[in-house]
Amino acid sequence: QLVESGGGSVQAGGSLRLSCAASGYAYSSYCMGWFRQAPGREREGVAAIRSDGGRTYYADSVKGRFTISKDSAENTLYLEMNNLTPEDTAMYYCAARPACSRGLTWHDYKYWAYWGQGTQVTVS
Repeated sequence: QLVESGGGSVQAGGSLRLSCAASGYAYSSYCMGWFRQAPGREREGVAAIRSDGGRTYYADSVKGRFTISKDSAENTLYLEMNNLTPEDTAMYYCAARPACSRGLTWHDYKYWAYWGQGTQVTVS
């Protein structure tokens, strides 16, 4: 089970920190990621992190503003979001899959097996 939290409403230029609490699987050994979906748009990859935390992947649109991290001891995934813009408004989802596979498909939601219910982020 993946449960997201930390979403909310913020003004442009502000920051939010999303959390994803994982339970029921050995998620510490999984590739973990964050996706987002705005109304009328396809779900898109925001960031992903390898199971050992040694490799991260980011969408070009968030590089330098968002940081993905994980606390394996707490089975928790984070997404630190800074300098938010209205274009970041979306439902944000936590996802997991057995391996990042060298990042070849990390951005494509169809290659991810497990999903949370999402947390809404609104930037005005």
